[in-house]
Order: sequence, then C-alpha cells, then structure tokens
Amino acid sequence: MKSNIHPSALIHKGAKIDKSSFIGPFCNIGPKVKIGKNCNLHSNVVIGGKTDIGDNCNFFPFSVIGMIPQDLKFKGEETSLSIGNDNTFREQSTVHLGTEGGGGITKIGNNNLIMTGAHIAHDCSIGNSIILSHHVALAGHVHIFDHAVLSAMVGVVQFRRIGPYAMIGGLCAVDADVAPFAIASGVDGSRAFINGINIIGMRRKGFSKAEINIATNTLKSFFNDPQPFQEKIEKLKLVKPNKINNIIKNFLLENTKNGICHPQTTL
Repeated sequence: MKSNIHPSALIHKGAKIDKSSFIGPFCNIGPKVKIGKNCNLHSNVVIGGKTDIGDNCNFFPFSVIGMIPQDLKFKGEETSLSIGNDNTFREQSTVHLGTEGGGGITKIGNNNLIMTGAHIAHDCSIGNSIILSHHVALAGHVHIFDHAVLSAMVGVVQFRRIGPYAMIGGLCAVDADVAPFAIASGVDGSRAFINGINIIGMRRKGFSKAEINIATNTLKSFFNDPQPFQEKIEKLKLVKPNKINNIIKNFLLENTKNGICHPQTTL
C-alpha cells in the first residue's frame, strides 16, 4: 500500500494523523497535532501547537497553522486551536493559538474558505460557511458569524463582531460591530460604514423575497432612526419576532463595548 506521507515530511511521533490523510513534501507537524480523515497538506505546510483538525480539510503550500500568538501577554501557557470539517486554507494563510486571557482557544467551524495570506489571530471565533478573501487580517478575539463574507484586504480590530450573512467590502477597516445581513465598506483603507443590505447574498443563500424585505425594513428602521442609540435598542426589542428579526435582534441586543457600525447617511 502506498504511503500517504511524503518521505521529506517532518512529523513528530506524538502527532495523531488519520491514515486516510495526505501529508505532502516538506510539511512539518508538531507533537500535539491531531488531523482527521481525508485531509490534504499539499506541501510546505507547518502545523504546530495543540491543534485539533477535523475531516476533509485542505491546506495549501506555506500555510502556517497553530503557531503561538503575536500577543505580548502570552507567556507560553498551553492554549489550543480547534478546526472543524471541510475547511480550505490557501497559500500563506496563518492561524494562531488562543491565549489564557482570551479563553485559551481559537475556534474555526466548518466549510470555511480562508484565502491567500489571510490571518486569524489568537482567540478568534470563526463560524461556518465563511469566506475570508485574500489578505484579510483579523486581530485577536474577533467573532465572525456564519455565512459572512469579508472581501480582500479587510482589517478587523480586536474584539469586534461580524454578524451572520453580513458582507464587508474590500480595502477597509472594521472598528465596530457589523449587523447581520448588512453590507459595510469604506474607501481606500478607510473606516467601514453600513451602506446597504446584502440582498444578493441572501438570495444566494435561499432566503425568500419576504425574508429579504423583513431584513431590509428592520435594518433601515433601526439605522435611519435619529434617536439616541439606547432608545433605538429599546424600540428594537419590540420588533415582531420571526426568523430574520430574531437573528438581527439577538446580535444587536448583545452587550457590546465596541459600538455598532452605522451608515454615514440614511440607508
């Protein structure tokens, strides 16, 4: 039977790798790494730390996974990285372990596409079916909810949240939480502002016209309201409960110290 491990790969004897996974030339796998079924490490992939990888994950050349955080508070404590199933990490993408102060773990769910040069820092929480386009940079403790899309070269400040089904336009800095179903963008690296509803994204995900209208009306009502933020939050609590409104309400009503990304003008 032909071996799935290239003879040039360096694999610590403590690593646990399912026999169905392929380890290509010049890969380096550390002692506390677990790799599930049918994963593919093409070549020159480095995976270290206490990293647990699920099934059917695809790592392209020079991706670096499970390295220690770029956090000056990190003192070598044992932390971890958890990666689910069906994820793709393109060339030169990087993902770091968690820190003790941030809960000790970086989490990545299922069916995500992490494009070339993207960085996921310590203690981030990445949901499912998310796209991080090339050279997206997530600072520590960022939470990306399911089905969000971040376009090329977006930078997200630490502790911020990107809501489910949101889309961030390229070349901008996200310094406040972005609401579900919203589109946020800036100009040439400027601060992101809400400038629309992710109607096309919702259609692609199978939402009905009625559901898209609910998202549009609820978000426009919230963001176009001139009242102070806390008063808008109180009014949001009274919005009719349904699938779409519940997603919006659960996100916006969660306590945040970082503010909510707003439009520069009305939606």
